[in-house]
Amino acid sequence: MTTPTSDAQHGVRHVRVGPERDGQRIDNALATLLKGVPRSLLYRLLRTGQVRVNGKRARPDTRLAAGDELRIPPLRQAAAGAAAAPAAELLERLRGAVLHRDKHFLVLDKPPGIASHGGSGITHGAIELLRAAFPGEPLELVHRLDRDTSGVLVLARSRQALLGAQEAIRGGRVTKQYLCLMTGALERVRFDVNVPLRRFDLAGGERIVRVADDGKPALTFFRELERYADASLVEATLATGRTHQIRVHAAHAGHPLAGDEKYGARVDNRRWRERGLKRLFLHAARFEFEFGDHGYSFSAPLPEDLRAVLADQPVPPR
Repeated sequence: MTTPTSDAQHGVRHVRVGPERDGQRIDNALATLLKGVPRSLLYRLLRTGQVRVNGKRARPDTRLAAGDELRIPPLRQAAAGAAAAPAAELLERLRGAVLHRDKHFLVLDKPPGIASHGGSGITHGAIELLRAAFPGEPLELVHRLDRDTSGVLVLARSRQALLGAQEAIRGGRVTKQYLCLMTGALERVRFDVNVPLRRFDLAGGERIVRVADDGKPALTFFRELERYADASLVEATLATGRTHQIRVHAAHAGHPLAGDEKYGARVDNRRWRERGLKRLFLHAARFEFEFGDHGYSFSAPLPEDLRAVLADQPVPPR
């Protein structure tokens, strides 16, 4: 970006977007430009319309273009709201969960309970923790996982790698497969759900997704791997990457994911908690794409807490 200018009277900064940030999400650009400012504050500024691009309000997923003018409001609150450093034990846990690291990418087997990034009351997400665990690393998220979803999370170690991987995602040249536990008895071993989804942002930063005719196209391929008495372990392959896509498509098919507090049935979730399931049964098992002349394939095994739940499930009668 070019040298920012400021409004002396109001302390507003105006930043011209350079070619190195062409196509980058505005939340990631702000996190890089305003190091040390909590993500929660950045998202609050975006939600309240204080950050603008070419004079217009910006959403967290707004993508910048070279030549855009970015307006950043005064951030006197940032110093007072600076987050405490994460615990050393947590950083060591994240270092131990790294699956792959080369000059282009760092790949994490993300533990459940850790968001992809901070914001909306979350001080440290995986990206902030990894930046603290590997000081000086120019890490950026290639994609995101829900907080309760475990598994493969890919981060770029260079701007070139970030743009290349995200272009592969936008072009549909990425394979993303998840393992999930779908409740009820599936009628078919293989089936697709192809219905559009629309995201709604609620008060407090909460998001909910609904099937809607005016939503964005969304397609998920489901394949049953193992059948139990009242649930099935299923491989879900994404043809698109919408927010909460697998969860909403599973619920739409009449088989919400076990432990899904947002899209599942309360009585079912209570029963799964009694069986030992403490979270959403959704795991990012595989992520494949090509970058340059090299193909990448990353996988993470089903974690112990989910394997333990499966081990206790009754099998269907013969």
